[in-house]
Amino acid sequence: MIRIPLYGSHDEPETSAQRVGAGALVRLYAATGDKKYLDQAKFFLDVRGTTACKDSYLQSHKPVLEQEEAVGHAVRTGYMYSGMADVSASKDFIIFANCFYITIIFDIYMKQLITTFLLSCAIGAQAQHVMTVDVSRPTAKIQPTMYGIFFEDINFGADGGLYAELVKNRSFEFPQPFVGWMPFGNVTVQDAEPCFDRNPHYVRIVNDGRLLRAGLDNEGFRGIGLKQGEEYRFTAYTRTPDARPMKLSVELVNSNGENLLKKEIEISGNSWQKQTVVLQSPFTDAHSRLRVVLLSEGTVDMDHISLFPVNTWKKRENGLRADLAQALYDLNPGVFRFPGGCIIEGNSLATRYQWKNSVGPVENRPLNENRWNYTFKHKAFPDYFQSLGLGYYEYFLLSEDLGAEPLPVLSCGLSCQYESNEVVPLDELDPYVQDALDLIEFANGPVTSKWGKVRADMGHPEPFGMKMIGIGNEQWDKVYTERLEVFTKAIRAKHPDIQIVGSSGPSADGDKFDYLWPEMKRIGVDLVDEHYYMAPDWFFANAARYDSYDRKGPKVFAGEYASHDHSTGKANNFLAALSEAAFMTGLERNADVVRLATYAPLFAHVDAWQWNPDLIWFDNLRMMRTPNYYVQQMYGMNAGTDVLSLQMDGKPVTGQDSLYASAVLDAPTGEIILKLVNAGSVPAKVQVNFNGLKKRQLIGGSCTSLQNCDWRTVNTLEQEALVPRIRPVQVGEHSLDLELQPRSFSVYRLH
Repeated sequence: MIRIPLYGSHDEPETSAQRVGAGALVRLYAATGDKKYLDQAKFFLDVRGTTACKDSYLQSHKPVLEQEEAVGHAVRTGYMYSGMADVSASKDFIIFANCFYITIIFDIYMKQLITTFLLSCAIGAQAQHVMTVDVSRPTAKIQPTMYGIFFEDINFGADGGLYAELVKNRSFEFPQPFVGWMPFGNVTVQDAEPCFDRNPHYVRIVNDGRLLRAGLDNEGFRGIGLKQGEEYRFTAYTRTPDARPMKLSVELVNSNGENLLKKEIEISGNSWQKQTVVLQSPFTDAHSRLRVVLLSEGTVDMDHISLFPVNTWKKRENGLRADLAQALYDLNPGVFRFPGGCIIEGNSLATRYQWKNSVGPVENRPLNENRWNYTFKHKAFPDYFQSLGLGYYEYFLLSEDLGAEPLPVLSCGLSCQYESNEVVPLDELDPYVQDALDLIEFANGPVTSKWGKVRADMGHPEPFGMKMIGIGNEQWDKVYTERLEVFTKAIRAKHPDIQIVGSSGPSADGDKFDYLWPEMKRIGVDLVDEHYYMAPDWFFANAARYDSYDRKGPKVFAGEYASHDHSTGKANNFLAALSEAAFMTGLERNADVVRLATYAPLFAHVDAWQWNPDLIWFDNLRMMRTPNYYVQQMYGMNAGTDVLSLQMDGKPVTGQDSLYASAVLDAPTGEIILKLVNAGSVPAKVQVNFNGLKKRQLIGGSCTSLQNCDWRTVNTLEQEALVPRIRPVQVGEHSLDLELQPRSFSVYRLH
């Protein structure tokens, strides 16, 4: 900071960059390509108005992203807002900074303009927006699969998350076999005469009488979450090499190291036997431990040491965490994509997800490395593996539970192209193609078929009715398309009714995207999977993205998307959620092109995550629905069956005056459903006229709204500050007059 004499006798604090102007720094960036100039321009804009720069000339004494009106010195106001516009106009600014300057400027400008207009005209009413809905001629059918969920084992979303197992490394198969365990006394890892051939390791505990005790503790996944009064099922496979009866103690230990519950079990026999005991926790603790102690003198072998809540989803023994599964059910999803994502590719072909390893007896499913354990060097998780206890059978069951169409994704013979260039030669691709054909048989085949029998033996003789399959994830270039073509021909030959999903690559545009879309049309896939992790500005600006898409050929699956507000560390804030709500009006309006849409990622453990934002956050005892979750839920619960034309001034509502809108008909109920977003900072009066009602009259309805004037509002495990509110609404016979609150997403159901 330097002091520069300005405006005659005035001395004021000013930085040299502010004197030069953010616009000049942008021009320096354009001339040199040096990102530091763009970063510096953003820095000096962001510091304006903070307490670090107190001055009577500064605007609002707030950071620029929090300012709501133009106040202060007029010249300084001009400097600052023109600088914000210059920075935002830089073609690379969204990539580098992802700030929301344009919307702030627009909101302030509109507020000032409206205020000036009202004062000058001495009127107190707002200008009214008139929208027209044509009820008589639906423009497209909405598929039941339109809004759904995508699960990937990232952020400890499976083991340690949705999969309810509380013991980490239960079969001692991690490369360092005691990861997750703290042995005490004489405890070793063995593999002679194992209980399970694909998980051969087990522990041998020896109590020779010289030590007071021998056994081991398990730490769980950043602790074991136990709730007072809840029951937990302990299971293990044991044998005593000399066949003598032995006593074990199974104990629950709280985070203070206090042993608050123990039960003794007696074992005998030199062949492997399953032991089961149910424990009722006398305490609540998110960071408990499980302890197993050999009380008798002698030797015991133990394998697959497990602890599950009795109260899992649907009470299944190898079940899911009930609260997390319930949160999925409450979304009313129409499609369920699994198990990834990058998981299916693997860091190498050897570590790709192989679905056949994930079915059959859970104890004998081989461990696999997790693709996300070392992906981000600043967030390494060496204890992150896949037990595959949550496997393809469990995914299909969950799809059935949720009433969602299953959409499994398989490797196309390429490892992750970000991490590796490992490729299966075309003349060696047959086993990968056969995996796809066998999966269809597992899901849909009769019990007399090889893989249909596996399904039946697991407890589900009825087919799952799979209709879609994804081949590859974010693959690109010819190395992908030539392999996809092989899969497509083989699947079409044997299962012409199965819809095939191809990929448009990792981005929403660019060279890879431009190459892949024509190739998807040439190959003849049914759906093209588009991914976009972009800034809120992008989502607001792309509500009309699909208005101009080709109506012929493959349809769109918006398979992975989320709004990333980099100015807040990619928080799950209301800005991100509202921008997604605005964008989704465009998905819905174009339901003849867009058939499926799934937010990503789905889950994140607050103590063990690699990626954000995420739809649902949890710890070992609690879960939290984000504002983004509620946007997805409001769409999923109000999907409708038919798109209705909704226009303002003869055009779709895609951001005019910060408004976004779509309309659908729900044929079973006869209700008209409106989805309306006001992204501006002032209320918006709207009149909606309904044409084509004929003799029908509207008599009432309800409004579900999500609203907060603070963009940065987030929900937490302690408090969900932003949740939908429901209220009744009054309607006219053929119209609806409403006032949309600033920064709000509203769903109106009218009957």
